[in-house]
Amino acid sequence: MLQKYSLKANDAILAEESHMPLYADLLSRKHALIAGGAAQNTARGAQYILPANSVLYIGCVGKDEYAEKLRSACAAAGLRVEYRVDDTQPTGRCGVVITGANRSLCTHLAAANEYKLEHLQSPPIWDLVKKAKYYYVGGFHLTVCVPAAMALAKEAAENPEKVFIMNLSAPFVPQFFKQQLEETSPYWDYLIGNETEAAAWAEAQGEGVKGKSVPEIAKHMAGLKKVNEGRKRTVVITQGTEPTIVAVQGEEKVREYPVRTIGKEEIYDTNGAGDAFAGGFVAGIVEGKSLEESVDMGQWLAKLSIKELGPQFPYPKQTYSTA
Repeated sequence: MLQKYSLKANDAILAEESHMPLYADLLSRKHALIAGGAAQNTARGAQYILPANSVLYIGCVGKDEYAEKLRSACAAAGLRVEYRVDDTQPTGRCGVVITGANRSLCTHLAAANEYKLEHLQSPPIWDLVKKAKYYYVGGFHLTVCVPAAMALAKEAAENPEKVFIMNLSAPFVPQFFKQQLEETSPYWDYLIGNETEAAAWAEAQGEGVKGKSVPEIAKHMAGLKKVNEGRKRTVVITQGTEPTIVAVQGEEKVREYPVRTIGKEEIYDTNGAGDAFAGGFVAGIVEGKSLEESVDMGQWLAKLSIKELGPQFPYPKQTYSTA
């Protein structure tokens, strides 16, 4: 499969025309269909922990069977979805070719690239937005519809009780969508990322930040100019098996929280672990938990996820408990 579609054993790429037959090819072999999408994974993760009917996900799908599979998977997880349905593009897909411990991801964004501000601001959707108190936007969305992300950011900033959470999502976001990311930065109440994404952000900033350590980068991010000065910004950077870094605006000391240990024999698939961490962390923030406990909730959910195939969580549903 790898040679047939010119894929590397451990890689993640956007699909080109030559990759289009891959998806039918995968479905003709032993396979598993799993609901995905980074922010949607996080939404399912948060809903796994939070009370029923707590989380709403908004995105864009095509008019096809895969959209229905997504709806079914989200319904089973108790996640409400309000999709914009695109009439021309199919639902986005990510084909994953597994060879031993390696995962080769090939993503066809398709309809996911067609989200429009008009859908977000339509009366029935915007009414749901107004009722929400926490907004989470994945960095991937900055490649699609920045005005939609900014509408949520400004809604949060204009209402002191509301919170805006951003995820860097991937190194290419701060590398190649620096301007779009900077547009959102004054509105970040929480910023989530990993050490590679943080390093890419620092590289894009240039002198003064480039080459700094992860704690130093997190502290610099936390200290950026903020619109809602009544809420200190919190930056959370995961580092795989290394301690999670947390920097809070105005605080000199950067916090470090060790990760939950897991045996190598327990790890099945690390795809979506970062999305799961974000879901658990956000659930903690929504429930009013401390930063330390919210980070631990993220680590707990990520640990559950990597024992599953793809970004999934075990059922019957497990209940969070402290380490």
